[in-house]
Amino acid sequence: MRTIILGAGLAAVGAGSAFAGGIDRSGQGVSQIFEKGSYVELGFSVGHPSVSGKDVAAFGGQPSGNVGGDFTQLSLAYKADINDRLSYAIIIDQPFGADLNYAPTSIALGGTKVTADATSATGVLRYKFDDNWSVYGGIRADKASGDITLKGLAYGPFNGYRVQLSDDVGYGYLVGAAYERPDIALRVALTYNSRIKHSFDTLETLGGAPIGNKPTDVSTPQSVNLDFQTGIAENTLLFGQVRWADWSDFDIDPITFTTLANGGKFVKGGGLIDLEDTTTWTVGLGRKFNDNWSGAVSISYEKKGDPLVSPLAPTNGRVGMTLAGVYTQDNLKITTGINYTKLGDAQPETGTPDVARANFTGNDVVAVGVRIGYSF
Repeated sequence: MRTIILGAGLAAVGAGSAFAGGIDRSGQGVSQIFEKGSYVELGFSVGHPSVSGKDVAAFGGQPSGNVGGDFTQLSLAYKADINDRLSYAIIIDQPFGADLNYAPTSIALGGTKVTADATSATGVLRYKFDDNWSVYGGIRADKASGDITLKGLAYGPFNGYRVQLSDDVGYGYLVGAAYERPDIALRVALTYNSRIKHSFDTLETLGGAPIGNKPTDVSTPQSVNLDFQTGIAENTLLFGQVRWADWSDFDIDPITFTTLANGGKFVKGGGLIDLEDTTTWTVGLGRKFNDNWSGAVSISYEKKGDPLVSPLAPTNGRVGMTLAGVYTQDNLKITTGINYTKLGDAQPETGTPDVARANFTGNDVVAVGVRIGYSF
């Protein structure tokens, strides 16, 4: 039954969350710690977003082009037992990322672009009190970088501004607890992921001329994952997840830009990004067909917030569906999945107070993935 729940979540990793929930991509899952015995896993997915819109009439209604770039996600995990009660896992993934580029056809925002990358290495230790209760925790090292360019008439005097955030490594932690009943395939696991603070070496330029180089402090968001699964009939599993992420505390405030944008005063949260907290809901059904094949279908949902959004995150809420299949042969498990996510309409804005500069409608993301696991 465990192969069903792992397969069901595959395509959602790095797929529907790519343009929702801030810059969430992996969901920071630690399901590998629950595998039996020694286990190694390799995952790969690729996503194709279609995210486009048009300038508002004041800027001529010109198209933005597809601002979303294709992306890939890689993950690697190893789990082993120390004894009957203690086990550990090492997980490498890419929890956050962004790749946006507005076409020059847009008068309001053309040339605006952002790239952001993060790679995490997580070590998790789990202690089992008995067959039902366990606790786990660990440390996480996160390497991140970013490059943001603001272009277009909507940015006024900041048209042509660029900030480069060099590679930085930050550290955080996770803690969690789980309750299981193996006889009915029940598991409820609650995981808290701490924020991770980065202090990036920074270069700010305007029209290519340097205007600042003081470090920029950025914290990736704290989050909580509630994962559950239970058998509801023979060879049939109900599963889901609720994930909350504290994106309202995710600020990118380069010192020079933020000071100039706020009338000569540095204001925390008054810089490049303004996001809302997100809660993402997922529920699905899995079914084991025979000794080799199982499959699952799941639906995910994230409610809409304020339609006025940052041009660097031009969507608002989402609804997605994942289909997954799992093939098991002896110790080998191969999972494949496809995810389709409908992204909510949004209005990229600039200025103080916020003013809509474009309308984005009818957008989506399609992703496929494969995960290979081997027990030994």
